[in-house]
Amino acid sequence: MAMVLIPANTTALLLDIEGTTTPITFVKDILFPYIKDHLEEHLSAHWEEDECKQDVHLLKKQVEEDLRLNRACAQHVLDQSGHTDEEKAIREVVDNVLWQMASDRKTTALKQLQGHMWRAAYAAGRIKGELYQDVVPSIRRWRRQGLKVYIYSSGSVEAQKLLFGYSVEGDVLDLFDGHFDTNIGAKVESKSYERIAERMGCLSEEIMFLTDITREAKAAEDAGVNVAVVVRPGNMELTEEERSHYNLITTFSQLEVTGGV
Repeated sequence: MAMVLIPANTTALLLDIEGTTTPITFVKDILFPYIKDHLEEHLSAHWEEDECKQDVHLLKKQVEEDLRLNRACAQHVLDQSGHTDEEKAIREVVDNVLWQMASDRKTTALKQLQGHMWRAAYAAGRIKGELYQDVVPSIRRWRRQGLKVYIYSSGSVEAQKLLFGYSVEGDVLDLFDGHFDTNIGAKVESKSYERIAERMGCLSEEIMFLTDITREAKAAEDAGVNVAVVVRPGNMELTEEERSHYNLITTFSQLEVTGGV
């Protein structure tokens, strides 16, 4: 594929993670199975700790919101304090989390619990964050050229920092100027990108967003953000219309700063 120019007025690059900096297989084959395999063990070990209680409280709030909005949700309302049978209570949380994961939900409550579990796994060396080989050299080049680099992912900020802090390339957190997650808004809503620009202290048109998901690309475009769609192995197939509409890259090295070296 041809080189794609980063617009001359760009001050910041905003990067998705899954399918953009990191293979989708890492999330699907390593991170998610880790949660499924160790969830009950994690809850049993930490059930009485404040952090775990907060995680369960958020999950309960999510169920209540789903019921209020008449969304599909797991059958039972979670209640950490109302059970004398701890095993039953834990089982209900496990069922809810597995249901959310099977439904590919991106709730903040789910992401927070996952982030806490992954933190322990990364710190113990059980998991290392995978990055495409072009990612770190390209980000270093962009930073030398005066660009700021941010992450925006549906995974919690904590989970993002774990991936880059315990990556196959070592700790590369110093490459990023900031992180955003669903607390700023959903990635398919244009308002989220307006909020991000405000938080960055720049105009929407001064940001270039890299993602593999065209619904996210459209939301960013609607907010005035420049976009390139990342085509990596295993990513969702694009339609002919999408291919003709968006700038496409298969590697970060195709992105060139206007007038840069």
